[in-house]
Amino acid sequence: MTYNIDKLLDKLAVVEANLPSTRLLAPCVQGGRVRVKIAGLVYTFIPRPNNFTGWGIFQPIDEKHARLVEPASLPQIAEYLQRLPTLRLYLVEKLKAQTWFGFPVNTADAMQRFKIHSVVPIHLVSEGDIFETVIVRTDGKTWWFDSLDRRADLILVQKLKEALIAVTMPDDLKISKLTPELRAAYQLASQQAAGFESYFQKQQSDTQVLCSNQYAERRLRSALTMGGGELRAFQDRGDYWLVEWTTNTQENHTSAIAKRDLTVISAGICLDERDRDFDLQSLVGVIEGKGWDDY
Repeated sequence: MTYNIDKLLDKLAVVEANLPSTRLLAPCVQGGRVRVKIAGLVYTFIPRPNNFTGWGIFQPIDEKHARLVEPASLPQIAEYLQRLPTLRLYLVEKLKAQTWFGFPVNTADAMQRFKIHSVVPIHLVSEGDIFETVIVRTDGKTWWFDSLDRRADLILVQKLKEALIAVTMPDDLKISKLTPELRAAYQLASQQAAGFESYFQKQQSDTQVLCSNQYAERRLRSALTMGGGELRAFQDRGDYWLVEWTTNTQENHTSAIAKRDLTVISAGICLDERDRDFDLQSLVGVIEGKGWDDY
């Protein structure tokens, strides 16, 4: 047993000694971390610059920071993604520039292989529009965009877009070849579209409240996970959620988070009135003591 520990420590020492000369290919979202596996050991770095979004080649500066050397090439990205398992999703809501929510094309398959049955956030989406089918890949924690599914029925996609623009209520949607998954995707998309407010006010039920809570939970859990934290619980307070979460070091915090864009209303600690300068994802690093200059 002592031999194994000594061997692991020797391996760790060699890896850390070689870090400054190591170049790493990794995806990165703005405000997030760069996570890589080196010789079987997982490292998490704060990227420099901290506003980079995309696939990059990084070089460690020290044990906590890595600088962007250059954007990764398409062949490099493709080689990285080919090692990860795939899933097909419908795009249902754009959260920000390169992040969407996606709903499984085949819920039975998604549940069996990945234990998901509702929307998941997809990062670094470089092309695609609402209701289009995309191929995504996961590293076990985060879903990354790979490509559009060129086999998808674009005529069906266009019909769904037209129905959404025409404010066709989900119960009145009558389109041939419409699968249960596409109908669910349309209902999720219509929840965020103009003109559907009265429909959902009238359709309040225990099932829909549960669906809404699951949707909120995935948004909060995704933001915290990307920042390095973990969701414990949340309460709906109208325009904001009261979120209970923990840092990577298991410190408990309660923060008020705006529903619209996950901006921090109240961090739960003193930030010198800078609470609204951060969103839930970046708040994790601030509270963990990474320093405001990192953001």
